[in-house]
Amino acid sequence: MSRYSGPVCRQCRRENAKLFLKGDRCYTDKCALERRNYAPGQHGQRRTKVSDYGTQLREKQKVKRTYGLQEKQFRLYFSKADRMKGVTGENLLILLERRLDSAIYRLGFSASRAQARTLVRHGHFQVNGQKVNIPSYLVRPNDVVTLREKSREVTCINESLDSVMRRGLPSWVELERDTFKGTIKTLPVRSELTNPEFQEQLIVELYSK
Repeated sequence: MSRYSGPVCRQCRRENAKLFLKGDRCYTDKCALERRNYAPGQHGQRRTKVSDYGTQLREKQKVKRTYGLQEKQFRLYFSKADRMKGVTGENLLILLERRLDSAIYRLGFSASRAQARTLVRHGHFQVNGQKVNIPSYLVRPNDVVTLREKSREVTCINESLDSVMRRGLPSWVELERDTFKGTIKTLPVRSELTNPEFQEQLIVELYSK
């Protein structure tokens, strides 16, 4: 199955939650969820009773769409999280946050994870001095993510860095704006993964059937 390429605001409306897929637009009154707070489609405004399975499925779709993953990718992350020590749901979210495209978004180099994925693919970033163009690369504590010298005049990157304080920086990363450098201080902290709010236990229940 190919990656979704339609209007992403439909995904937010379908999940009835801001997934922050459109960057700064999501923080304004132009947000589609603010204007039409109901599911897309002809029958979107109908009230429907959602089963337990439906609730679990929607939560899985919400996380999957937030991080821009396909179903097979998401299952692989879940399998890896399930084999790790600790709570499976928290392990899953931490793994997803450790993706390079997500870390770049958190550091403020991009306005959305989709934009971060494109920037990584185009070779704009280095990790510990080495060029990395794989969005799924997992960052580790003490990794240093640097914007390449020739990319420091890219307009969208500078605009994103200028507005990063709107969403704030999580405690597990550190940004040096003047040198276009970010540091992964520790592993992501579950308590800060709240934008949007996730109920990861529902995903564990879904895949445990």
